[in-house]
Amino acid sequence: MNEKALRVLEYHKITDQLAQHATTPMGREACLALVPMDSLESIKKAQKETEDALKRILSRGSVSFSGVKDIRDTLMRLHVGSSLGAPELLRINAVLRVAARARSFGCRDLPEEEYDSLDEKFQSLQTISALGREIDRCIISEEDISDDASPALRSIRRSMALANEKIHSQLNSMLNSSRAYLQDAVITMRNGRYCVPVKNEYRSQVAGMIHDQSSSGSTVFVEPMAVVKLNNELRELEIKEQKEIEVILAALSELAAQHEEELQEDLNILTELDFIFAKASLAKVQKASAPLFNDRGYINIKKGRHPLLPGDKVVPIDIHLGKEFDLLIVTGPNTGGKTVSLKTVGLFTLMGQAGLHIPAFDGSELALFTEVYADIGDEQSIEQSLSTFSSHMTNIVSILEEADDRSLVLFDELGAGTDPTEGAALAISILSFLHNMQVRAMATTHYSELKIFALSTPGVENACCEFDVETLRPTYRLLIGIPGKSNAFAISRKLGLPEYIIEDAKKRIDAEAESFEDVISNLEKSRIRMEQEQAELERLRKETDSLKSSLAAREERLESQKAKILEEANEKARQVLQDAKDFADQTIKTINKHTSDGETGRILEQERTRLREKLTGVESKLVRKPQKPKKKVSPKELKIGDAVKVLSMNVKGTVSSLPDSRGELYVQMGILRSKVKLDDLEPVQESTISGDGVQQAGLASKYAGKSLEKGSASQMRMNKSASISPEVNLIGMTVDEAIPELDKYLDDAYLSHLEQVRVVHGRGTGALRSGVHNHLRRLKYVKSFRLGNYGEGDTGVTIVEFK
Repeated sequence: MNEKALRVLEYHKITDQLAQHATTPMGREACLALVPMDSLESIKKAQKETEDALKRILSRGSVSFSGVKDIRDTLMRLHVGSSLGAPELLRINAVLRVAARARSFGCRDLPEEEYDSLDEKFQSLQTISALGREIDRCIISEEDISDDASPALRSIRRSMALANEKIHSQLNSMLNSSRAYLQDAVITMRNGRYCVPVKNEYRSQVAGMIHDQSSSGSTVFVEPMAVVKLNNELRELEIKEQKEIEVILAALSELAAQHEEELQEDLNILTELDFIFAKASLAKVQKASAPLFNDRGYINIKKGRHPLLPGDKVVPIDIHLGKEFDLLIVTGPNTGGKTVSLKTVGLFTLMGQAGLHIPAFDGSELALFTEVYADIGDEQSIEQSLSTFSSHMTNIVSILEEADDRSLVLFDELGAGTDPTEGAALAISILSFLHNMQVRAMATTHYSELKIFALSTPGVENACCEFDVETLRPTYRLLIGIPGKSNAFAISRKLGLPEYIIEDAKKRIDAEAESFEDVISNLEKSRIRMEQEQAELERLRKETDSLKSSLAAREERLESQKAKILEEANEKARQVLQDAKDFADQTIKTINKHTSDGETGRILEQERTRLREKLTGVESKLVRKPQKPKKKVSPKELKIGDAVKVLSMNVKGTVSSLPDSRGELYVQMGILRSKVKLDDLEPVQESTISGDGVQQAGLASKYAGKSLEKGSASQMRMNKSASISPEVNLIGMTVDEAIPELDKYLDDAYLSHLEQVRVVHGRGTGALRSGVHNHLRRLKYVKSFRLGNYGEGDTGVTIVEFK
């Protein structure tokens, strides 16, 4: 990709932002060196890695690669057999620690979890625990080697400690006996040897070697003869100590050299992962999504936001190019957003081909281009004695020589900087050439001739940046298919320019141009009206869909109730008919028994009467006249929470909504909430809504026959199952504490007829999860259970489905 396009489209500002999200020096280098790719396979691979890293950040949190040091020079020293110092070995150990932490982050909690493009990288990290343990054992800090590094070092340091004790003992004795000769009663060191500060006038009174003198000359630092030998022994031990440390560091270096390839691979993988997660972090901050890519030259950006504009000010735009048309001409007033639209298309293309997500809606599509050419901004060059027009034209000439059907070309104010007539003609010729070459191009302009060119040329489309004449402010919305209007007269009139000057100006423009501007104005008004009508139609469609869904759910509920009622009615009718049949059979037996008696007539009459009474009883069972309310409910006095009786269902409940225009309202009866008519209600005293009423409804068998107390009065309360939560949180409990809580919750949820619930147990050690699963397997009313999917809580929750 040419450097000029990267600079003009401000691509390097994006890589600078990207580098701020990297946590290692090598990762920052990779971010700053990122350039767009021209291989569709490589682009899709990079986009997939960014997408997978973003999913991990959103589901598991961020992973930090801080602590990774640049050990490339250290590895080169190992390669040639050099011995490393303690700081270099500690940097190697830091890389191993981060590798172990990253590998742990990349591990899957469960085998059935879906693998992604980053798993192989995480699994390829090698912790080399033996080398890390050895470095930890031997090296405490950059300046300190542990006594445990070797037995010889421990022995040397023990001898040094004893020598120090002897020296201090001798010197302390001298401090006490020769206090008059000393400047201070302290022990100091000069040139690595223990000394005492002696007054200059008494230097001959203290036998020993003079190692230093104070700046004033009043004090000399003398090593007493009594400790010279001990100091010599201590110096020899220090030399032995240093040699032993060199032996230890050489052994550690040799051990590290055996794993040179693994260390190099770990460094490369950690750098690559840091780079990938930096891209994902940038996408998270920008609220970006992965674009789809094609090699057909088709661009379709949905609600794209320029990433360098403030998030609270940028206006999302929709742009498409390359399907119905391959050349888009954008017109409109200055500061209207034309250049931003142009840069958004170019910068999104560069970002997408670099493997970065773009700040646009999901499903946005970008095309693969081998080159992006951009002529944007003031290109005036004083050094080269070129005017703005000359500079632009020089750039355009090089673009026309190099562009092909796999290029994206962007022109800002094409043809500007010269005579308008000639500039417009040149612009049309340049765009016609690119259009004939099937080059995807986008240009901004003020020339009306280009608007007409777009209207009259197949494969070329107009677009404009919307402008509100009333407020004199641009809306920054890009409207494809409509040429922009200059609005010069309207803006001037709004700003107070006299009307006679405006009328005079109108007379001076070409009649055809004025007519064209009027057509554009009418198109703009029609567009606004159509958008308003479309918004209203969309609102009505959503409202209709909502009503359809509500009616369908209500119809399904009514059908279910109807089927249940019919089943119960058929069963009752069958029983009634069976009783009638049995009674008739008994009657016939009685008649047959008494046919020979003289009282046959009287007996038959009695049996007929009994049969008539029985059939009347059957009829009364089959047909029940609707009850009439003893006292009507007044709509004006009715309030939410009032106690009522639903006569058709013979159930008591509470009012949960006020009557609508058709006299219908919702009544809560236990866990059942039903819509009934006002005429079907009868007011009742609140104290009469007892457990018996709930029992009649068959809605709360758990409380059947029990009255719910409040003070001294028994009254109906909302069943707990009516407001049961769809989840229970067991985090922080032991298994013994959690199981009773879980049991009680599942009972309430099952009685509430919930289809499924969430049990939140967290990840932790897995003991609570195992205890919950073992308990669920023993419950007969549990149909199935599973761990949560991505977005449901993953392995920290269990989804339980009831029978």
